[in-house]
Amino acid sequence: MNPSTAFGTVFADELVRCGVREAVLAPGSRSAPLALALFDRALSGRALSGRASSGRASFGRAPFGRGIQEGSAWVDPGGHALGPLLRLHVRIDERSAGFLALGLAKASRRPVVVVCTSGTAAAHLHAAVIEADEAGVPLIVLTADRPPELRGTGANQTIDQLKLYGGAVRWFCEAGVPEARAGMAGYWRSLACKAWALASGAGGAFPGPVHVNVPLREPLVPQHGIAGEPDDDGEPDDAGEPDDAGEPDDADEPGIAGEPIGADGWPEPLGGRPGGAPWTNFGIASPAEPPMASLMRPAAAALAGPAAALAGPATGFAGLELDWTQRGVIVCGDGAGPAEQLLELAELAGWPVLAEPSSGARRGPNALSAYPYLLETPGFVAAHRPELIVSAGRPGLSRSQLAFLTAAGPAGHQVRHIVVAQGPGRWADPARTATDVVSGIRLRELTGTGLAGAAARRGRPWLESWQRADAAARGAVDAVLDQTGPLTEPRLARDLAAALPDGALLWAASSLPVRDLDQQMAPRAGLRVLASRGASGIDGLVSSAIGAALAHQAGGGGAAFALLGDLAFLHDAPGLMVGPAEPRPDLCVVVVNNDGGGIFSELEQAAIPGPFERVFGTPHGADLGQLARAAGLPYARLDHLADLPALLAGSGLRIIEMRTDRAAGAALRALLRQQAAAAIGTAPSSGWFRVPGSG
Repeated sequence: MNPSTAFGTVFADELVRCGVREAVLAPGSRSAPLALALFDRALSGRALSGRASSGRASFGRAPFGRGIQEGSAWVDPGGHALGPLLRLHVRIDERSAGFLALGLAKASRRPVVVVCTSGTAAAHLHAAVIEADEAGVPLIVLTADRPPELRGTGANQTIDQLKLYGGAVRWFCEAGVPEARAGMAGYWRSLACKAWALASGAGGAFPGPVHVNVPLREPLVPQHGIAGEPDDDGEPDDAGEPDDAGEPDDADEPGIAGEPIGADGWPEPLGGRPGGAPWTNFGIASPAEPPMASLMRPAAAALAGPAAALAGPATGFAGLELDWTQRGVIVCGDGAGPAEQLLELAELAGWPVLAEPSSGARRGPNALSAYPYLLETPGFVAAHRPELIVSAGRPGLSRSQLAFLTAAGPAGHQVRHIVVAQGPGRWADPARTATDVVSGIRLRELTGTGLAGAAARRGRPWLESWQRADAAARGAVDAVLDQTGPLTEPRLARDLAAALPDGALLWAASSLPVRDLDQQMAPRAGLRVLASRGASGIDGLVSSAIGAALAHQAGGGGAAFALLGDLAFLHDAPGLMVGPAEPRPDLCVVVVNNDGGGIFSELEQAAIPGPFERVFGTPHGADLGQLARAAGLPYARLDHLADLPALLAGSGLRIIEMRTDRAAGAALRALLRQQAAAAIGTAPSSGWFRVPGSG
């Protein structure tokens, strides 16, 4: 076995031992040792034996007809576990591969490996790495590279890959060039374990991407070299001509082409720990649930000890014991964390919940469906100035939400804004108004009959006032949507979110679709909404949705759906090109096609008519049906919203297109705001709306 093959074999095996269950690969020559090892592990039913002593790696491929897949493992006919199963995904475009891995990791909450070859291939992963960094998504990025002696020489597909992603990764490591000497197996295995741990957020760190750059020397395949085979650029590189370094092929590399692979003589056993255990354990309770910031459950009885004793291990910040106030609001942005505890806090305290669709908290009796319209109504905001705001996740989906976070409190008093941290050194405060950053919150017990009794005696006029205004706005908006003749994007967002079955996943695009959901989606349980809200780009969304659907369904979830705009859909068209041997999800991609960038019609740029259409509107005239056919995918056109349930009822990867008009959409959204504001102004207020600062 040559050193590069040995590295790939051992490293892939150790990643599986750590808990990697999904790997994404973009093809290339320099990454061949990793690619072949992952391919083998995707079929293998056994970890490398810890009992190997002859110098040869011991493999156990699950024999088809004898090995049985059961969940995430192979078992033999007697029910004995043969080892965990790795699922491999191959994509021809590195950018799509990176975002596929992102979707897999975001939905599964465990690290996913993505592998590419050297050169610009590694640069194409950068956008996915940035999103993973901002959103706390665990990725293990493995970039193959030329060995040091070929760098800076003009060698083919060789760029500077050291710290290529800068500060966007939790950790960077340049792995040493594999060599056939003692100590390599332990180094490779410990390196894989560290990559897994740091991506996972071991020790309470914030999960995210890690980058391991892997320089590999030829030979790159576990068989004798074959003269004349093409290198990465498609040109012969090994036909007896000088290689990139100017020397005869393999003359200065370990192992000579033609030497039998797997011969005795490797200086140490390559096997891992007995029983398939990882080389290094880090005490991670569950790899499927990496450490996240959490809210302490509100106390049912008086607490002893200082608030600092409530420190959450995931963030490094102290917990906070808080006196109850009636004028509190909970704002939940993308990835808000443990929604059950947020919602429990809201119900106990009697506070409204303003939850973005991808927060996981848009459910329960305190969640409001029309809160964006409330925050856009100056009179309502003036009468409902909070004394306390608790925010979690990454809020900031709308300007009105950001303005609410900066507003003054009752009678001009400062609002106390408590931010629940996402991890060590990570918290979202886009309005720069945080007064406290904490790991968790607990309400102090009141005297007498306690917090619940006090709330019951006084009633909940604060919460009820928010709820009445929300119901009024919702009714006014729904009335307009129900009377609108042509197909509209807000109506589709409302009806789609309501029509999906319990257990479903909905991936929302980062531009207008997620904002339409924010304004129209009724609070409901049973629907999981995800979005790329870390850097909030529109790139890679087809691949991200496919990855999320695959992970969601591998974990026992139901059907998956995506709501994308036409530009996001076209931006990741290569993500549709899924090979015949690749896993495919049950995913319905619903594309709203307004022939351009619809969100710009909602912004100030729309007031500049001359260059607007070409520079911002960017009409493309693309035929999405032809694109779907080119990818070999089923396609349907939605012309009547009454047909939506029937079209959603299909299976497999499929496309639904609904065509709309950008200008008409902007006019409709303006009308909805007007009608909502009018309804809020006439809603019963019980004094709260009429008397700012009361209570």
